[in-house]
Amino acid sequence: ALETLKMFEKKDSRVKSAAATNLSFLYYLGNELEQATNYADLAVNSDRYNPAALTNKGNTVFANGDCEKAAEFYKEALRNDSLCTEALYNLGLAYKKLNRIDEALDCFLKLHAILPNSAQVLYQLASIYQIMEDPSQAIEWLLQLISVVPTDPHVLSKLGNLYDAEGDKSQAYHYYCESYRYFPSNIEVIEWLGAYYID
Repeated sequence: ALETLKMFEKKDSRVKSAAATNLSFLYYLGNELEQATNYADLAVNSDRYNPAALTNKGNTVFANGDCEKAAEFYKEALRNDSLCTEALYNLGLAYKKLNRIDEALDCFLKLHAILPNSAQVLYQLASIYQIMEDPSQAIEWLLQLISVVPTDPHVLSKLGNLYDAEGDKSQAYHYYCESYRYFPSNIEVIEWLGAYYID
């Protein structure tokens, strides 16, 4: 894939930008940040209005720890294409990392309107409501999430944990049992169930 894409580097700026965008993404996936950054720069310089190139550039900046600057690239990508879901999702993550929770929530609610069955978006919404200390909303989003991924033991144990914190032992027991059924090696779940049986 890398060799094929490198053949397009010498073409006109739009083709070069698309090839560099894909190269940047491949290097990013391979955790080669320096190469990913070089190709992200090339992609953006070749076509400043390419939302995928701007998103990749934001990703490399984010990976290097500068969430504020990454957010700027994601916002620029969204100005060029308001339906660029990758940029919107990553902007939400950047805001979450920067502890700008209301703005992160806004991003993920917009994404939910575009991608109503996205497990990642539903998970992020639940996570944000947990940060905001609104367990009933977090539970609502997690219940939607398990309708999409009913066998995810992590989500099931999270639901058990939230119900336990709310004092609803029977619902907590139900979700911890379900989590245990799909992943019987989670020590925290085993400990909770053991303590429940002792009680």
